[in-house]
Amino acid sequence: MKPVKAIIIGAGARGGVYSSFSLSRPDEMEIVGVAEPRPDFLELFLKKHNIDKKYAFNDWKDVFKAKKFADVVIICTKDDMHFAPFMAAFKKGYHILMEKPMSPKESECKKMTALSKKYKKVFGLCYVLRYTKFFKTIKEIVDSGKIGGIITIEHIEPASYWHMDHSFVRGNWRSTKVSSPMIFSKSSHDLDIIRWLMGKKCKKVSSFGSLTYYRKENAPKGSTAKCTGGCKVEKKCPHSALKIYMNPKQTGWPISMISTDLSKEGRLKALREGPYGRCVYRCDNNVVDHQVVSMEFEGNATASFTLAGFGTGLTGRRIRIMGTKGELIGDSRYIKVADFTGYNKTYDTIVPGLGAESGHGGGDFGLTEEFIKAVRQNNPKLLSSSLESSLDSHLIGFAAEKSRKEGRMVFL
Repeated sequence: MKPVKAIIIGAGARGGVYSSFSLSRPDEMEIVGVAEPRPDFLELFLKKHNIDKKYAFNDWKDVFKAKKFADVVIICTKDDMHFAPFMAAFKKGYHILMEKPMSPKESECKKMTALSKKYKKVFGLCYVLRYTKFFKTIKEIVDSGKIGGIITIEHIEPASYWHMDHSFVRGNWRSTKVSSPMIFSKSSHDLDIIRWLMGKKCKKVSSFGSLTYYRKENAPKGSTAKCTGGCKVEKKCPHSALKIYMNPKQTGWPISMISTDLSKEGRLKALREGPYGRCVYRCDNNVVDHQVVSMEFEGNATASFTLAGFGTGLTGRRIRIMGTKGELIGDSRYIKVADFTGYNKTYDTIVPGLGAESGHGGGDFGLTEEFIKAVRQNNPKLLSSSLESSLDSHLIGFAAEKSRKEGRMVFL
């Protein structure tokens, strides 16, 4: 069987992740086209995947002006730029894999989901956490009935402070004017996991949160607009762009996102001239830096979710599920299960030697593998993270933002 031919729309971090599957499994997937507006990133991607230049585009719209030349389109544009390329790919008859979230607009999410139900093509959303050994094991335990029916779920996402700095203060997801609310850009994964594990529809939502710390009034005395501009507190500041981006031994994400020239001079130029050298207290960010969401599901089961951009990396996502027969606790690696009879067991979900397949604990690779398998067999049912299965968690997110802004409970 010939490899699936794919086009990448957006050759940034996520486009690079999903396209890397073709380098590990060239017999299953081949990248034959790309659309990327930044010339240096486009050129780098072309060389990496040996793509014919006639299938390299600066504007994604030009991909769909051409005669159909692939099987699959993988959409990795910014959150508010998913709908239009989705519609163009849909009209051309491509299978589609799209980065989460679907869209920051509820109407667009519903329209895309409705279209996906009617079309005999594979439509997948990149909810990669479903494909990690950690969450797959939790799902298996829950579905087995070992802890009984779910009464409540507690879930926390302690995003590392430097990740917050890079993506949600200085970077592409810093503002709802250019992206989506934090509950979608960072935590749509988490709402999806909660809904997936619960297996029921959410009935009502309440949420609180704000942008509390990364604000101009919290800027230290002596700080400057840029970390490269003679800031008097830069050496002591944990958020210093020089600390995050200037280590010559580090060349992967997020450093690779500031420039294609990762020499000392190239990095400094990017920090001086681009957004990533800005003081975190003096950016144009407006997304929250912490938020809590409370949910009630059918059958009166409840869930709580906490997001905060102040983690240190001591642990990843943490989850606790309490059921009618026992409970489960997980810390992104270990899962501890105990029931009311005295039974207890610990699962270690680390995957030895994951290497290049390690993104999101193997979830990035696992998702791409399942999507390609579904396309090769032309069977949408083989893909668990379909648009239809993901719509509910988006509706929870919209309700959470409405609750947070309006200060009231929202019924779904």
